[in-house]
Amino acid sequence: MPRQIKFYGGLAALLCLPLLGMWLIPLADTSEPRYAEIARLMAQTGDWITPWFEPGVPFWGKPPLSFWVQALSFRLLGVNEFAARLPSWLATMGTVGLLYAHARAYFGARVAQWAVAVYGSCALVYVASGAVLTDPFLALGTTWSMTAFAMAARKPTFYWRYGFFLGLAIGLLAKGPLALVLVASPLLAWLPWRGSNWQAARALPWGRGSMLTLAISLPWYVLAELKTPGFLNYFIAGEHFLRFVDPGWQGDLYGTAHKRAYGAIWWYWLQAAFPWGVVALGMIAAALFKAERRDAMRRALRDPALAYLLAWSLFAPLFFTVSGNILWTYVLPALGAFSILLAVALDARRARAPVFLRRVRWLACLAPATILLLTVVVALQPARLKTERGLVRYAQQMGGRGCLFYVDSRPFSARFYSRGEAGLLGMEQLPAKLGACAPVYLAVPRNRLDQVAKMLARPLRKRFESQRYVLIEIDTKP
Repeated sequence: MPRQIKFYGGLAALLCLPLLGMWLIPLADTSEPRYAEIARLMAQTGDWITPWFEPGVPFWGKPPLSFWVQALSFRLLGVNEFAARLPSWLATMGTVGLLYAHARAYFGARVAQWAVAVYGSCALVYVASGAVLTDPFLALGTTWSMTAFAMAARKPTFYWRYGFFLGLAIGLLAKGPLALVLVASPLLAWLPWRGSNWQAARALPWGRGSMLTLAISLPWYVLAELKTPGFLNYFIAGEHFLRFVDPGWQGDLYGTAHKRAYGAIWWYWLQAAFPWGVVALGMIAAALFKAERRDAMRRALRDPALAYLLAWSLFAPLFFTVSGNILWTYVLPALGAFSILLAVALDARRARAPVFLRRVRWLACLAPATILLLTVVVALQPARLKTERGLVRYAQQMGGRGCLFYVDSRPFSARFYSRGEAGLLGMEQLPAKLGACAPVYLAVPRNRLDQVAKMLARPLRKRFESQRYVLIEIDTKP
């Protein structure tokens, strides 16, 4: 019992450690403050149908589930970094619970413990659990569906039989039809592998379950198209097809495409699964040189439960191998199955190599400890980040609320921390705006300071500097 208490205490510390960074670290451009600002506008306006990129510009890039939860968090906890990030952490904890249930039912409590320890200490999981992203909600939905499918075959309870379809609805509202692809494809690869696998599919209420998925997710898609016509064309054709098949896709309305070499997703997978991806590759490489271990791997692949996890863990990186526009977060839905597979492999080595297991368990501390160290550094020196929190707060404290203008460009973090009050001016607009209030605060890009001083023909008083901008106070009194 003391050993169990020690393990679960360590696991709780591991899973709760991101809460510290969620509170201390400012939102840094671009993704986090962009999504947080969309959620803030939703909470402010009460518009729960259309996420708004900015007033008057609808955001068609993602469905609203994460924005709904973040907007509710803002209303309950106030508009701050912790409230913006908390929903991702809660979604990750839900995923952890599902993986534990799956692993325990099929492989026992010890493997389940290893699985959640591996998953929670993967670099991407640790980072995403404390960040303003949509991916933790996609991972929750796909994990729910894949776990429910497997569990319904063993425990055909109402919860698991309909949980598969609830997970699909979550995925559709978190990321869109991609969730269907990430769930259906590994299942279609696994089901024909052995005739008995089809019994698992027969355990699900496909008719009523599909109606449940549509009843939860379809109304929003219809209302979103009716409210802002053109949404479905952009979201389905652009975000779900052209983004992946057209490297450097120029149709992105809200940013830039992430052009990468084909196959780069595997390098991202190694980073996302760090340090456990390296451990897994090392164990596979070692097994190839010993006949006994090769035979053990062949026997393992005959196990339908392990083959199921293998199909689940490999499909996402295989799918994105031929995509030119990718991010490392795209492999997040695959890390749950990978974690269970690695836990099974580690448990199998427990009797043969106890020293190896005692050493490898400390790897669970590697990514969290590294990120915790970076958290402390950034908390003490926030200027290292591309964030406008310090500049905006300084201007507000100096009485510049409503009189703060960004020159040429206005980062999302400036919009979020100013609650949308920071204005945007082009260089040609500067002379006309100086009479708007007194004094005027200008956030000027560092490389434009001389040009602004020449245009205004007056001394510039520097008040604050962020990584990218210098805050200038201009006294407009004669």
